[in-house]
Amino acid sequence: MSDKERLMNLLGLAQRAGKTETGTDFVLTAIQQQKARLVIIASDASANLSKKINDKGNFYKVQVASPITGAELSTAVGHKRSVIAIMDPGFAKAIAKLLQ
Repeated sequence: MSDKERLMNLLGLAQRAGKTETGTDFVLTAIQQQKARLVIIASDASANLSKKINDKGNFYKVQVASPITGAELSTAVGHKRSVIAIMDPGFAKAIAKLLQ
């Protein structure tokens, strides 16, 4: 199993466990409230969305990564999404380890 498949499996598991926030407004709120541990943004997301999420992540010191496309992210979480915040430290640590 490749790292990308493991990443998608972990994202799906976190989603089913209720440890995520999806959607731009919810993710931005989670970052501002410092509840987000890791943010995954689609690599093909719009420039405006990418800048907004990256700037907010840098300001609040939340890791932001874009390892997969929007279609792959949507498949992993089960909805059409281009950004997802991982709220659980355990899932965030496992995903961050895969991203390195």
